[in-house]
Amino acid sequence: MREIAERALDTARQRGAGYADVRIVELRREQVVVKNGQIETLLTDESAGFGVRVLVNGAWGFASSALLTTREADRVAALAVALARAASRVPGPPVDLGPPVTTRGSYRTAVQRDPFGVPMEERIALLLAADAAMRRQPAIVVAEGALGCERQRKRFFNSEGAQVEQEVVATGVGISCTARSEDDLQTRSYPNSFGLHLGTAGWEFVEQQRILDHAERIASEAEQLLTAPPCPTGITTIILDSSQLALQVHESCGHAVELDRVWGSEAAYAGTSFLTLEKLGGFRYGSEHVTITADATIPGALGSFGFDDEGVPAQRTLLVDRGRFCGYLTSRETATRLGQLSNGTMRAESWNRLPLIRMTNINLEPGEWRLDDLIADTDEGIFLQTNRSWSIDDRRLHFQFGTEIAWEITGGKLGGMLKNATYAGITPQFWASCDAVCRREEWTVWGLANCGKGQPPQLMQVGHGAAPARFRNVQVGVLRA
Repeated sequence: MREIAERALDTARQRGAGYADVRIVELRREQVVVKNGQIETLLTDESAGFGVRVLVNGAWGFASSALLTTREADRVAALAVALARAASRVPGPPVDLGPPVTTRGSYRTAVQRDPFGVPMEERIALLLAADAAMRRQPAIVVAEGALGCERQRKRFFNSEGAQVEQEVVATGVGISCTARSEDDLQTRSYPNSFGLHLGTAGWEFVEQQRILDHAERIASEAEQLLTAPPCPTGITTIILDSSQLALQVHESCGHAVELDRVWGSEAAYAGTSFLTLEKLGGFRYGSEHVTITADATIPGALGSFGFDDEGVPAQRTLLVDRGRFCGYLTSRETATRLGQLSNGTMRAESWNRLPLIRMTNINLEPGEWRLDDLIADTDEGIFLQTNRSWSIDDRRLHFQFGTEIAWEITGGKLGGMLKNATYAGITPQFWASCDAVCRREEWTVWGLANCGKGQPPQLMQVGHGAAPARFRNVQVGVLRA
């Protein structure tokens, strides 16, 4: 592998590249899905290849191949240089990467039990047992469960002297069920509603989720939702559970602070951002209770790694400090335009894709409340749990989210169950209304495996840490004209 990388770098330099890097990636995935007592999916997927990225006259060129030979390294590097030279004829400011990155090192996910070594019979038996437990409720018409694991080995070399290796293992599990009546369908999921809750860990992560302990509960809740009253419409206090807050952070902060999006590179596909440059350092994003960080160093979190795809070490960055907007997610190129250094967020889905600025673990930092005390401190409101739907505009300002389940809060106590709960708001107003966040003991980093960005689209694994939090004067329910 080193010979292939060095050959590509040498060829790129000889052909006129001022900068070059090579990523060699090997990926293996396995997934098991069961549905209504039957195995629906048994998947094994493997790929390997390399990508060469170069700068010629201040313009990027990129090429890749699945053929791992030195001859192919010559061809791919030469093609990347030719593409960059062609791109340099298009008017525009030249790319400046700032100070060189010369990192050398290695990283490996801590794994107690290799998920690929767990017998397939054991994986299937666990999912079938959860499936059977959910289908004990008479109203359940669909029960599903999924297990997945992947191992990605990366090697990165650049013309500035960087050489890093890393192996990242991700493992996850999820279950869901749907109940039906004559006039309604209701779904409940666990641990979250994104298909799989994943972490960078081994089989022990699956065991920690204890899906068999929750299967009957979520089936019972799905059945109860069929006859529950709908969420009322009005302005009230809401408490969001940590998994719902994870998606709120993802959509209204994580995407909004991607600096390439701010400069318009996503405008044709997924929009721009209201957090424009003049707001950096002074804009009031939320209340004093809102501190948001990007942290790729959290052990076991899905957005954790050792080095990004520019060789920059993983790190922790403040994005919002006690309500004040103070930082973006950056690459070498975008950070240099701000007179900063990259905070290590460039990642590519595969060896045949260019790296983009991507979220790592974007977290709402914990406060000091216990959830029971927070509910007891709330005279009237709604507690919402587990995402069901979301919508947000292309500047990450106006949003509406729905949850699978909710409960009334009356006199500081949880009351009746509510279905079809929704809430809406405008991002800075919503976060300004946050007056309490729960403590570290109730803080969870949720894994989201399918964050989409780029053209052609790339999916990325990211994480979001959150504890339950309270928001005042929020619009809930469905508005009618």
